[in-house]
Amino acid sequence: MARIILSTTITMKRTILTLGFLFLSLVFVLAQNNQFPSQIWHKGNIFLNDGSTVSGLIKYDLDNNLVQLQTETVDTFTASNVSNFEIYDEIFGGVRRFYSLPYAINGQYETPTFFEVLTEGEDIALLCREYIATDTRGMNNSWGAMGMNPFWGPQNYSGYRLAFNYYFFKNGRMERYSLKRKDLFAMLPGYDDEINLFMRKNRLEHDKRGDLLRITAYYNQLQN
Repeated sequence: MARIILSTTITMKRTILTLGFLFLSLVFVLAQNNQFPSQIWHKGNIFLNDGSTVSGLIKYDLDNNLVQLQTETVDTFTASNVSNFEIYDEIFGGVRRFYSLPYAINGQYETPTFFEVLTEGEDIALLCREYIATDTRGMNNSWGAMGMNPFWGPQNYSGYRLAFNYYFFKNGRMERYSLKRKDLFAMLPGYDDEINLFMRKNRLEHDKRGDLLRITAYYNQLQN
């Protein structure tokens, strides 16, 4: 009888420990969901200008053009040291890639700047830079876990939202996209009718991240 009680007690303790571990894991995931992508450590790789590659947990800061690598210590790299880096977003799934490219953010001198590449072809690429903006739309309490998904955006949380500036890289130059429909056709010339039909057929908007990705990818197909 004592052995049965002892065995039962051990089993219960193991069950409690397992449940406790699962609970902590759930809390961690929920905590991750309550943060913006730039505030989370992601598994990934950093490709340095000297040709070497470092891997580990990565956190990026586009405002300051920095990327951090966490292994046994935390190392910080600037866009001047990095060719590109990639992260795997475990919350939503998918690999995201960022490149260091010369650009004058403030309209003065060009400096190495991180851009996320959304889609690219032989003639044109769509890039973006995310930032956290104050949300004035009164939608703070209306989203669930998918509300933070950086692949589609913009999204909001606790009075702030994930927003994006978009850029087209064409003819060796970076051009910022104004999010105006007429400017989209100016950025993607020569196929107005085809793009119009593609947008109507698939109910795509000219100012949404996922839709812009599909439109640009379609344009690159038309170019081939």
